[in-house]
Amino acid sequence: MNAPTHLAELMPQTVAFTLDGRALEAFEGETIFKAAERHGVDIPHLCYTDGLRADGNCRACVVEVKGERTLAPSCCRNVTAGMEVKATSERALKSQRMVVEMLLSDMPDAGYKWIGDDATRPHGELSEWAGKLDVAVRPALKALRREQPAADISHPAMAVNLDACIQCNRCVRACREEQVNDVIGYAMRGEHSKIVFDLDDAMGDSTCVACGECVQACPTGALMPKSHIGSQQVDRKVDSVCPFCGVGCLITYNVKDEKIVSVDGRDGPANHSRLCVKGRFGFDYAHHPQRLTQPLIRRPGVPKNLDAPRPGDWREAFREATWDEALALAAGKLKDLRDTHGKKALAGFGSAKGSNEEAYLFQKLVRTGFGSNNVDHCTRLCHASSVAALLEGVGSGAVSNQVNDVAHAELIFVIGSNPTANHPVAATWMKNAARRGAKIVLADPRRTDLSTHAWRTLQFKADTDVAMLNALIHAVIDEGLVDEAFVRDRASNYEALRENVKGYSPEAMAPICGVPAETLREVARAFATAKGAMVLWGMGISQHVHGTDNARCLIALVTVTGQIGKPGSGLHPLRGQNNVQGASDAGLIPMMFPNYQRVDNAGAHAWFEDFWGMPLDDKPGYTVVEIMHKALAPDDDPHKIRGMYIMGENPAMSDPDLNHARHALASLEHLVVQDIFMTETAWLADVVLPASAWPEKTGTVSNTDRMVQLGKRALNAPGEAKPDLWIIQQLARRMGLPWHYEGEESGVAAVYEEMRQAMHAAIAGITWERLQRESSVTYPCLSAEDPGQPTVFIERFPTATGRVRLVPADIIPANERPDAEYPFVLITGRQLEHWHTGSMTRRTTVLDALEPMATASMNQASLEALGLQPGDVITIQSRRGEVAIHVRRDDGTPTGAVFVPFAYYEAAANLMTNAALDPFGKIPEFKYCAVRIARGGTPVAAAGYGTGAVASFSF
Repeated sequence: MNAPTHLAELMPQTVAFTLDGRALEAFEGETIFKAAERHGVDIPHLCYTDGLRADGNCRACVVEVKGERTLAPSCCRNVTAGMEVKATSERALKSQRMVVEMLLSDMPDAGYKWIGDDATRPHGELSEWAGKLDVAVRPALKALRREQPAADISHPAMAVNLDACIQCNRCVRACREEQVNDVIGYAMRGEHSKIVFDLDDAMGDSTCVACGECVQACPTGALMPKSHIGSQQVDRKVDSVCPFCGVGCLITYNVKDEKIVSVDGRDGPANHSRLCVKGRFGFDYAHHPQRLTQPLIRRPGVPKNLDAPRPGDWREAFREATWDEALALAAGKLKDLRDTHGKKALAGFGSAKGSNEEAYLFQKLVRTGFGSNNVDHCTRLCHASSVAALLEGVGSGAVSNQVNDVAHAELIFVIGSNPTANHPVAATWMKNAARRGAKIVLADPRRTDLSTHAWRTLQFKADTDVAMLNALIHAVIDEGLVDEAFVRDRASNYEALRENVKGYSPEAMAPICGVPAETLREVARAFATAKGAMVLWGMGISQHVHGTDNARCLIALVTVTGQIGKPGSGLHPLRGQNNVQGASDAGLIPMMFPNYQRVDNAGAHAWFEDFWGMPLDDKPGYTVVEIMHKALAPDDDPHKIRGMYIMGENPAMSDPDLNHARHALASLEHLVVQDIFMTETAWLADVVLPASAWPEKTGTVSNTDRMVQLGKRALNAPGEAKPDLWIIQQLARRMGLPWHYEGEESGVAAVYEEMRQAMHAAIAGITWERLQRESSVTYPCLSAEDPGQPTVFIERFPTATGRVRLVPADIIPANERPDAEYPFVLITGRQLEHWHTGSMTRRTTVLDALEPMATASMNQASLEALGLQPGDVITIQSRRGEVAIHVRRDDGTPTGAVFVPFAYYEAAANLMTNAALDPFGKIPEFKYCAVRIARGGTPVAAAGYGTGAVASFSF
């Protein structure tokens, strides 16, 4: 199952054949259809489409093969040497036309997927082939049309009109074989046969996860996005990148009348046209009526209310202003605070939701304009501990192998991650691999959807990661499964690691982590002996006070087994936001210049002083949580934070211990917030600057796979909202920086070129012109000829010695453990339909309809112990705050724990979380704190956005 390593293995052999009298060559194993297509011959087809397994059921693609009695379906018949094929013979054409006519005869008069805006060709690909083959349905055949099934419009996103279904099964294959969701099936027999959802349920009542793969696959419009039925004519199609998770799916926006009407998946290297519910249907937030369209200034004397914002009533607290007035006040006050109280008095939070160019300019503004390294972003709340361990151990904070490299793995170890909810397209590659025979090991305190595809599920006790991982390492060493050559040639400090794990036998750790010793040993054996074993992890690993130690153990596990530096292996921390990788690469962190050059490294410091032409601070700045503490520091603290500039981040929802964080933000002398909505953070600002949503900008982002990808502007920003890149430059100039980035789209190409020079050791070969041609290029990429390196560490690690540095880890308990007063554990995270703090997804019609209200998840045993039923209201309280919330049953949640997503302002999970920090990554312990649960309470009503619907919700 390992990937090819020699060029000869990649070069297919060819076979000679003839097609319609032409002498041609096909690749060995190539179908007649694909060979013909490659040579410019377009054979009719309906059940076949690229990306899906060929099925051959529609028979529209039949061809004549010399010497054979029957016609052959070209989509699933391979070429053989000397084969003589006729695709346009009289016999073949007659059959092709007959198939198309018979299918067309059953179609409704009015279709759902017109060719452009032509209502006379209403059935998509079927109408297209009817036109090409000059097919018209005979009246006698039309008279035999089947009884038309009723429409199903029960789903918020998609309409099901099976009167237009030709039963090609493309939707079945898309759902079951590509996305592996197993919702759509083909039921009944003969004339009663039909497409069904689950057990013939309405689509809206089924287990459909709304990825829309079926919609994209359907050739005739039987399955369509509700936002784009009928005419398919659009004003323009614009290529971009999905603005949500870190997978980095390439997309195309379909724009009509200056609104996005639908989104298609593009054949990008990370997604190959696949999307999830957010990528496909989470687009209309850009058109929400609560978009900020005018600069705002807080009215004199209006206090900064810590309650939830009222986006529709912002005039109570703010007044409209011109851009000149708002920028003058925003920059002028920041400049005054800097000049009066020193350079440490200011701080900035940039965004992982924007572009690389914005992140680069933002950190440059803070470092050269504010004068300190007090700049950070949500990576501090995401994978900061993972990056700390990776930089320490392997010398790079990025992934070693790309997600879809699981196709070459025999074992896939997923820990502390719920990819089917948080990285759904990445999860499809894992599920595809499992269908091909790979073993998935899912390790998590919660049993999530991926467990149904897993070979083994290790549902370990929360907070016992190090105990379990050290037990796996112990078993590898104890059973003689260490890759001795790899450790000898490519690792250091192995002896210390070996000595440290002697006390962590599976038998000793089983009572601690809750996983049987034999299961731990079985998994360790499988991991060590696999030809390729790959580790992917999420924030269940990183968001602990021992997050860095957790990641150190993962590094040690792949090292002692030699499972790194080759295809189908390695380390992959799944990035949470669309550009958290790129923003970190660009230097949006307090201890690193771009490309992870430490600010206290004399050589790096001198290089950037020369590059930017300004003196720079040589001390690391404060991190997200530390900045909140410094905002509440006494006045005599020389490092007290008095002013902040926050772009596209929402710490009043995303930080731990929100009461403390909101108090800190409200206590600032001057807060400038740049965003597209009146977020919880913007509600506490002195100046609010209306910015551009992702579809309204051109720029690059870098995904979890180290792919730099270009997105192009599809829309203009509404009202007087401006591009973020323009706003940053305007503030910089008003703070005295002589910035002049010329060119279209606020000089984005010029900014990218400067960033490329600053990051020459990683992206020197990725020019702006190359991105315009290729859309996506993987780094490291050091020259124009370099295709990029999807797998790294093949020969050496980018450390001082060229070896991986192993760092032993011991058990460190959570900062706050359950006790008699607070007996439950709170686990927080995301869910499929909503993303991060919900400011975008909860303003999206489909996503809000699918998941409209905040819920807490508990298993049946925990519910019964408290006398609760699904749908009841409970109050969850920690030592810092409380929320009243409806409870739902989820038997994957462990006994004694409660899971709460953090996207809902009316039930903000982070009111309760603990701000205790990992000492290395400075990341808060979001994943573990002690709470108590009481029946009853009054949930806060949803106000402003998000329906909070209860009546229609299924618990």
